[in-house]
Amino acid sequence: MFSVYGTSGRLFRGSMEQLRQVGGVAALARSRSVSAVGQDGRDAAGESAAGFAAAKARPASSDDSSRNPLAAYTETITVNPPRHPLSTVRDLMSQTIITLHDTATVLQAWQVLSEKSVGQAPAVDAAGHLVGLLTRADLLKPERLPSPASHALAWSALMLQNVTTIMWTPVPSVAPDSDIRRVASVLLDTGLPGLPVVDEAGLVIGFISRSDILRAVVTDPPLDLWG
Repeated sequence: MFSVYGTSGRLFRGSMEQLRQVGGVAALARSRSVSAVGQDGRDAAGESAAGFAAAKARPASSDDSSRNPLAAYTETITVNPPRHPLSTVRDLMSQTIITLHDTATVLQAWQVLSEKSVGQAPAVDAAGHLVGLLTRADLLKPERLPSPASHALAWSALMLQNVTTIMWTPVPSVAPDSDIRRVASVLLDTGLPGLPVVDEAGLVIGFISRSDILRAVVTDPPLDLWG
């Protein structure tokens, strides 16, 4: 299920096919930087260190030559949680919530994007409801930036502008139980690098990006593209 939110609240809720009929959802080119971690939030180095520590702590047998080979092999097997195909937004989305308040200035927004090393962030109102999406591309549009010869006051005026004058609104969003294939289709339609994930009340609960989907294609557990 997809929704479109603007400064006046939710403007649309429906299927992917219906979303394509909504005017104002134009194509944009965006980018988002994310860090590679395991599905449980741990990196490969951490898992290797944990495995080494466990092996070191295991008591050695007084007579390894007399051990049952099958039992010895079984001991070396790491018990992993059951694998399951990843098919919904909830399986892949980043739950680290990075948002901008709709009262923020351009300067404050730029600082958040830089400090968090992200290419965009959803904008929310005082109650946490989605109202827009601000990206680095929005901040760096040539027609918006003063010329190099402009007076310093022109740059100061730009930095003091409210993010609502620059952000993309209305903005599409997606529910956590939506199918990954449909999200990928919407990303291709809009040119966005990702979509805010919202709950029934329109509160931002995560973000699903192209990078999240691509990472799932090449890592394990598998991404279910055909189920």
